[in-house]
Parts: sequence; structure tokens; C-alpha cells
Amino acid sequence: MLVRDLGLKEYEEVWALQRRLVYERAEGAVPDTVLLLQHPPVYTIGRSSRQAVPEGLPYPVHRIERGGDLTWHGPGQIVGYPILKLADHGLRPRAYLRALEAVLIEAIRPLGVRAETAAGFTGLWVGKRKLASIGVAVRGGVTYHGFALNANNDLSAFRRIHPCRLESDVMTTMRELLGAPVDEFALTTRLGETLLEYFGRKGSARTA
Repeated sequence: MLVRDLGLKEYEEVWALQRRLVYERAEGAVPDTVLLLQHPPVYTIGRSSRQAVPEGLPYPVHRIERGGDLTWHGPGQIVGYPILKLADHGLRPRAYLRALEAVLIEAIRPLGVRAETAAGFTGLWVGKRKLASIGVAVRGGVTYHGFALNANNDLSAFRRIHPCRLESDVMTTMRELLGAPVDEFALTTRLGETLLEYFGRKGSARTA
């Protein structure tokens, strides 16, 4: 399994990379791969969304293949896109969503945040505040898209939308919960290590 830390990358560039990797993974040309990164400000909306996109949003909006609804990505938010062949892990899509939640909960616990799941919702919650969103797609048995974990990001862009059909003030960040900024390098490293531990058990694991 390969974990790649891409730094700050434009959404469309990484979207195209995901689609290429999905094809290559299905063909067996590449191993399971996780992309960890941040995006310049952008909104995305999933295929199942029925809500109207508000007019006058300050950043681009991309309609994409993942499940889930309208949300925002931007600096200070850590995004992860696992490109995994589900059959190799004995997982079906719904079980994969639950596995991603469990991995994220485990990854951030040592950093001082105890998150949990909420019945009827995907993602991570701390009390009644949402800390991470998850929306995935599966093509040819291979996953793409993934999770967005609010670390140090500004929450103001969420106030222009109903993120995941929720009220905007439900969103929170690790910085808000801890009362101090999070070390984003340490957080990204921890996420990569936990994903490797959980999904990289089969075959060789390395980082790049």
C-alpha cells in the first residue's frame, strides 16, 4: 500500500488523478493508494444531492461521483482519498464507510480529540458538532473520493451552504475543540500511519 502526501493541490488535478488511479488499480498496475492533501477553497456536491446550489458562492462548485451532499474543502482541512480494491479487504461499500470512520476516530484520539459516530449520519462527531465528512464512490470494485477532516480551517465558507444538508453551525474543527492549532504535518502523518495499519496489512506497505 502506498501513502502519498500531496500537500496543497487544485481539486480538478487530484480528481483526474483519482480517476486514473482507479483504472490502474482495477487493472492491477498499481497497489492500493491513499492520497492525503489539502485543497484551495472549493465546493463539491455529490451525485445523490437534491439541494439547490446557492447562487453567488465565492469558490468553484464541482458536481462529482461520490455519495453525500454539498460541502466545502479548503486550507487547514485534511482530505484523504483511498484508492482501494474492496475485495482484497473483504469489504462491501457500507462496511468500508464504517471502517473509514473507525480509522479516523483512532487516528485523532492520541491528538486529544475523542470523536464518535452518530446514528443515521456518516462522518465523525464530537457531541452535536460534526468534525469530519465522508463521501465515497466505487468503480469496478475500487474506491475513490473519501474523507475531509476539519483541522485548522476557517468555518466561514460553510455558512454559505447547508453542509451535508445540515445547519452550517454544526461544523467544528480540531482547533476549535482543542483551543489551539493542530500540527497539520503530525496529523497527516498520523492519518497515513493509521490507514496503513488498517488497510495495508496485505502486501507491502510504504510511504512516498
